[in-house]
Amino acid sequence: MENLKNIKSWALEDRPREKMMQRGKESLTDAELLGILIGMGTREMSAVDLAKQILHSVNGDLGKLSQLSLKSITKFKGMGPAKAVTVMAALELARRKIDTDTHQKLNLNSPEDAYKFLKPQLTGLNHEEFWIILLDAKGGLIDQIKISVGGVTATIADPKIIFKHALDNLASGIIICHNHPSGNLNPSEQDKTLTKKLQSAAAFLDIKLLDHIIFADNGFFSFSKENLL
Repeated sequence: MENLKNIKSWALEDRPREKMMQRGKESLTDAELLGILIGMGTREMSAVDLAKQILHSVNGDLGKLSQLSLKSITKFKGMGPAKAVTVMAALELARRKIDTDTHQKLNLNSPEDAYKFLKPQLTGLNHEEFWIILLDAKGGLIDQIKISVGGVTATIADPKIIFKHALDNLASGIIICHNHPSGNLNPSEQDKTLTKKLQSAAAFLDIKLLDHIIFADNGFFSFSKENLL
């Protein structure tokens, strides 16, 4: 059966690759760019239609798209492991490019800055993760490091690992961060206890614990902003 939606049957100017060559990469939609990565669709739909289906599943959010697992992507008909890995590799390169640009110019001087910086890593998750942001004496970014991955309601934050990274990188200040997949922004008693413990250890090592930020898809909670540090 002839595939009437095959990209080759489209007008030349509507084919994603030709469109990019003729009009530039900026002229392509997200679906068209993703369609180029997918390459071929199925007998029922073109690569771009398949791309639209995948994007629709994440409400067009490229951040959430980049967090899809290999298993999640291959659930779509026409997306085998090879295609899925190609898409995941391209998204990871894009993320690393953003990280490189960010490292070259970023100063984190407020809870809002820190939230915006780590939002792509700590939102849209169904499990908890614990990260630290390492800063120099002027608030300049040194590095961001994932410390641990946990379950739906908790993750482990080992002070020895946290401060080893801080000392190895000669950080003057740290911001600790974790997410609440439930969307509840209120800190737990365990969150409060951990913060006090890390604050005491940081002071002993002459490192400033600048903030503890709890991430959710709908916003954040800052210990420093709430005067809990």
